Amino acid sequence: MRAMTEPAVLPACVINCAAYDRNGRRRDITLDEISDVLAVDDGTFVWVGLYEPEDTLLEKLQEEFGLHELAIEDALHAHQRPKIEAYGSSLFVAVHTAQLVDDKIRFGETHAFLGPRYLVTVRHGASLSYAPVRSRVEREPELLALGPAYGMYAVLDYIVDNYQPIVEGFRDSLNALEQDIFAETFRRDTIVKLYELKRELTQLRLAVSPMQDILAQLTRMHGGLVPDEVRLYFRDVLDHAMRVNESTDTMREMLTAAMSVNLSLVTVNQGEVVKKLAGWAALLAAPTLIASWYGMNFENIPELHGRYSYAILVCVVGVVVIGLYRYLKKVRWL
Repeated sequence: MRAMTEPAVLPACVINCAAYDRNGRRRDITLDEISDVLAVDDGTFVWVGLYEPEDTLLEKLQEEFGLHELAIEDALHAHQRPKIEAYGSSLFVAVHTAQLVDDKIRFGETHAFLGPRYLVTVRHGASLSYAPVRSRVEREPELLALGPAYGMYAVLDYIVDNYQPIVEGFRDSLNALEQDIFAETFRRDTIVKLYELKRELTQLRLAVSPMQDILAQLTRMHGGLVPDEVRLYFRDVLDHAMRVNESTDTMREMLTAAMSVNLSLVTVNQGEVVKKLAGWAALLAAPTLIASWYGMNFENIPELHGRYSYAILVCVVGVVVIGLYRYLKKVRWL
């Protein structure tokens, strides 16, 4: 009796390794079988998904797919700027991903190698799994039959769609802070929260804005890798990215205005406090000045010997204080 062969176990960093035939049907393969699949020109393409792979694994894929060494070097090291570069008959795409973790934005990267018959995605840092993307496209085999470019579209569409909830979260946070912005009392936490929101929104814009250039190239160029049928889908993702970018710019302007309004209101409130203190100081200064005259050690002061001098002086001080008080109330200094 012949023993059954067990399927090869993929390394932990290999999330997906599958071949899709010309009808969009999936077949799981091992890394060693990649070159064998590509050797047969039957319309089958390979999709490999990795998460923070080791150097030896990327070198293995370089050998299997014939990837350029400069692209492999970029994929080995994260913190790449968003870009798209052509290496012969393949493309290397680097984009930034974003997701909310504990009400904070965490950024990651996705590097993709797109060839005529393969797609390799490499995730680094905070990046959601693309398993839902593969499951969705596998339910549409007629579209997946368009080739690896359609898989590339699905990944970029998923990344851009994850930007929108973050922008909406910013909008909700700003609306929640409006009451604190227009409060009469100054709260340091309000300006700190506004600054943190603007900082994270600026970082998000640095991820979204270059995405437009990448998608624009995929809609107009690289005809050998992107069929005309897929360009329409990339154009739709480009439209979504432009809307997210516009929303990001609008939110940044709103946050800048909110910070300015908050600081202006604080300055106005401080000015009102200073005016009131100055008004009360003026009310105290008038009787203090008059009383100081009679605190001098002079003998020839006529009012000292009058019978009603004290009462008259008290009345004069009262009239001056009352008159000054009414004037300050009129000009809203009290």
